[in-house]
Amino acid sequence: MSGHVGDLTPNQADLLEKFRENVKDVLKPEQVGDDYFLTRWLRARKFDVEKAEHMYRTSMEFREKMGADTLIQDYTPPEVIQKYLTGGFCGFDKEGAPVRIELYGRLDLKGLMCSVKKSDLEKTKLLECERSTKMCEEQSKKFGRKVDGLTVVFDMANVGTSMLWKPGMQMYLHLVKILEDNYPEKMKRLLVVNAPRIFPLLYKLARPLVSEDMRQKIHVLGADYKHVLMKYIDEEQLPAFLGGKMCDPDGDPRCKTMICQGGEVPHDYYLQTEELLSHMTAATIPRGEKLYLNYDVQLVGSILRWEFKTEDYDVGFGVFFKGSGGNRPVVPVTRVNSHAVAEDGSFTCKEVGTYILCFDNSFSWAKSKKVLYAAEVISAGEDVAAEIKNLVETGDWKTLSERFETTHL
Repeated sequence: MSGHVGDLTPNQADLLEKFRENVKDVLKPEQVGDDYFLTRWLRARKFDVEKAEHMYRTSMEFREKMGADTLIQDYTPPEVIQKYLTGGFCGFDKEGAPVRIELYGRLDLKGLMCSVKKSDLEKTKLLECERSTKMCEEQSKKFGRKVDGLTVVFDMANVGTSMLWKPGMQMYLHLVKILEDNYPEKMKRLLVVNAPRIFPLLYKLARPLVSEDMRQKIHVLGADYKHVLMKYIDEEQLPAFLGGKMCDPDGDPRCKTMICQGGEVPHDYYLQTEELLSHMTAATIPRGEKLYLNYDVQLVGSILRWEFKTEDYDVGFGVFFKGSGGNRPVVPVTRVNSHAVAEDGSFTCKEVGTYILCFDNSFSWAKSKKVLYAAEVISAGEDVAAEIKNLVETGDWKTLSERFETTHL
């Protein structure tokens, strides 16, 4: 079903014709006359024909490489993705477009990244996009009008500091970018509910990787989110755990037959994933010695995050605060089996000053230890607070900011 675009200015209409002519060699027959489809690419690049053409051709190459046109028929995601990649399509919004529920707080992205190839995660994201496109086509036929776009409810309940793991966040945003780059203007709105105390820190990490267009579609909802959700979604089309009336046939309010609930990925699924360690720094701890790494913290409430893996043997690890009376342990040194699975953790800093990561090999008089590590101090600031304030849907900034770690702001 072709869409008609009647809100273009005369200049934009001319640019549409130029774009159509420039890409006609790669357009499918049904796309040549689909003004709605073509205009989406132009809008995504602010009607810059050259940039829109580059975006479209790049997307066509990527789609061909990934076999996007036949994914629905030909591709079955690995078992671990089916069982643990959270979220699912669940109902339709008031305009008839699909609603997707994302359970970010139940997502073990590190476990998934240790268990599948990057291409499987990419293909699964493409598969979701293809299914949403097909649903929109079916809804368009049902209503006799153009139905397009996607409403996402982004549930952040149970989100903790493990979500600050940079490779995981970068992968998640990479998958979001697949939607932006290959299905432009498909995201209508992203409604964030149950924003956690560390939301400002997560937003600061994500901000450089999120396009301006996507940021404008993010709405952070306050305590009355159930009321706000029903501005966009009828209660019969909204899962009961989010304030609607939709349940599974057995009455389950979480709609588990439609929404994957995720959870921690069992280590039985893990593969060799050397690329997950590529961002780490290597160091050797001589036998009988310790390695100290200093990190300066300038804001109370900042989070010190770390991850590390050793080769072949375990190592002791702890965190100290450098005070006037000497180094004070804040995370006691314990031996960890980081040679088996990479270790990660975090500490919320209650004082300003120097924090010290300690890798302890003093118990070993025979063997030195090679450790791969990455660590950083994460804190937000006034600029982040101001930007998040603009994302708040209901103007309920005071209530939300009280829920967040105020010292991060």
